[in-house]
Amino acid sequence: MNVLLVEDDLALGEALSQALQQAGWRVVWVRRLKEARTFLSTTPPDALLLDLGLPDGEGGELLQGLRQQGKTLPIIVLTARDGLETRLAGLRDGADDFLVKPFAIPELLVRLQAVTRRSAGFVSTLWQIGPLAINTDTHDVSLADQAINLSPSEFSLLFELVRKAGKVVNREYLVDYLHCESDNALEVHVHNLRRKLGSEWVKTVRGVGYLMPRA
Repeated sequence: MNVLLVEDDLALGEALSQALQQAGWRVVWVRRLKEARTFLSTTPPDALLLDLGLPDGEGGELLQGLRQQGKTLPIIVLTARDGLETRLAGLRDGADDFLVKPFAIPELLVRLQAVTRRSAGFVSTLWQIGPLAINTDTHDVSLADQAINLSPSEFSLLFELVRKAGKVVNREYLVDYLHCESDNALEVHVHNLRRKLGSEWVKTVRGVGYLMPRA
């Protein structure tokens, strides 16, 4: 799963990024509100860790804006401000949780897991869209009850498209997510996936990225 970390403190940002990656998260770390807004406009993450005091503005403004837009992603506020009114304001603005610095990183990881579970309702290892089914534990894939053999990169690409079915997944994000050396490498994975599943499962949105239609 993907988490956007918005934190301007270098030492804390590096420590959190490392801990989150070790816990299995894919982390995008930015230090400015402008960078956060740019990322959120192209590739919505599964969760957001948001510092309030940032060099180019207040994280609370981003929080309010996301909730006003109807965005429901889990958001944990991180701040050195420990006043009761600050915590209450953050929760009123739509934060799912609130951590006051300094905090223990293991506590953050547990809280992040909790808010994402609540947001999803449950965590499943079996994902299905129509006749297409994938198991994230065993990496088994089947289409109309017929087993499909995929390479690890093809499986990762498929899962990301399935997980965001009905939404365009940004090309640059996928290049980074799959650790592709170039756009051409990504296109090879997409071509192979279409060959094995059928071209109707992976649509190209020209100039943007790829889309898996909902069933």
